[in-house]
Amino acid sequence: MSTEIEIVRTVADLRAQVAAWRANGETVAMVPTMGAIHEGHMSLVRHAKSLADRVVSSIFVNPLQFGPSEDFEAYPRGEARDAELLAEAGAELLYAPNAREMYPDGFSTTVHVADLTEGLCGASRPDHFDGVATVVAKLLLQCGPDIAIFGEKDYQQLLVIKRLVRDLNIPVEIVGGAIVRESDGLALSSRNAYLLDAERETAPLLRAAIHQAAQQMAAGDASEAALKNARAALEAAGFRVDYLEARDPQTLAPLSGTVSSARILVAAFLGKTRLIDNMSVPPQG
Repeated sequence: MSTEIEIVRTVADLRAQVAAWRANGETVAMVPTMGAIHEGHMSLVRHAKSLADRVVSSIFVNPLQFGPSEDFEAYPRGEARDAELLAEAGAELLYAPNAREMYPDGFSTTVHVADLTEGLCGASRPDHFDGVATVVAKLLLQCGPDIAIFGEKDYQQLLVIKRLVRDLNIPVEIVGGAIVRESDGLALSSRNAYLLDAERETAPLLRAAIHQAAQQMAAGDASEAALKNARAALEAAGFRVDYLEARDPQTLAPLSGTVSSARILVAAFLGKTRLIDNMSVPPQG
């Protein structure tokens, strides 16, 4: 793939390029990101390229989805490197607006998706999903893609975006991209860069614990017992568990007892770094 990519910073320029592609009968996919591009993002771009003629990626570190004590200022940024990696994966256009373009003076509208946002990360990070829903709605309306792809690592976010698009009749197909992992099982995340060396060695146990729980549940063990074992393993390894739950894969309703299908979702702190992961029941791979 080429390492050249056009960069636009305004809604008008973004729409002009998309309109030109559409005039040629081409389809458009979008991969929104907050930058700090890694192989997980690149896999989403490659997936998008397999589904559409043209791929737009965006980089915008969205202040609305960070809490007052979270890492907005420290969040890793590096547009030149990010642009090169996105181009290498197949993106033709990078939309990189500033905060004023995204939220002009007097901006006063937010999008709230009820129900799906009320537990898990929604309970731990108040207002986070309002920020996500607002910026994603804006990005989809600004670009108008046929398809938009979001990673399954942020599983709750993926379901929130699917509900948002359905409820507001935004004409775009939302596609989930598979979790990409390091060779030791740790899910790729921009925040992995925060881990100290010793913490990085421990971090793969997060995936190992939920995989074991998924296997137990698939074998017929009650979800409570499987999750109790997983929590004990994580706490023994030094994790501070935020949540560890089995939920319905489509509605995120809490599950209990023996289940035939579920999604295990976990968030846990390792030192100062908050890691999230999830796994299907039965586990895949």
